[in-house]
Amino acid sequence: MARVLKAATASAVGLFPRLQTPVPTVRTSSMSLSSHQVAGPVWNLGRLNHVAVAVPDLEKAKAFYKNVLGAQVGETVPLPEHGVSVVFVNLGNTKMELLHPLGNDSPIAGFLQKNKAGGMHHICIEVDNINAAVMDLKEKKIRILSEEAKIGAHGKPVIFLHPKDCGGVLVELEQV
Repeated sequence: MARVLKAATASAVGLFPRLQTPVPTVRTSSMSLSSHQVAGPVWNLGRLNHVAVAVPDLEKAKAFYKNVLGAQVGETVPLPEHGVSVVFVNLGNTKMELLHPLGNDSPIAGFLQKNKAGGMHHICIEVDNINAAVMDLKEKKIRILSEEAKIGAHGKPVIFLHPKDCGGVLVELEQV
């Protein structure tokens, strides 16, 4: 069992090379813990908000999720500050965000040039304090793709984490 855990740990370290910093050991003394309580994290990770999928044909994708799968499909919302048009598909326990390029400088246009049929673009996870999360993640050497949070599709602050620091996944954090 110890050998399996050691192999799994080595494998995880390979996926997340920037997280190879040693974790400090917590030592307790015989003193009362009530007088020396350790503060908890200043931010907390929440639930999965959505999985974003880049699509080459937004109307075709909307029709598939609505007419073939029977999902609740929202209206198309242009977000020029992000270079995308988005449509949310309600899945009950989470959502899908359909992304389509808006304008010539759209990051989704570049993604679709490499992935003609479209595909998964990013995941979005909620946090309770995005500014504290940014500061903490920067200290942990996780690269943030913008200088500061921007307002996202839900009207809340969002940031993106570099996929090379997140096991190959583009991660969006959204303030709740």
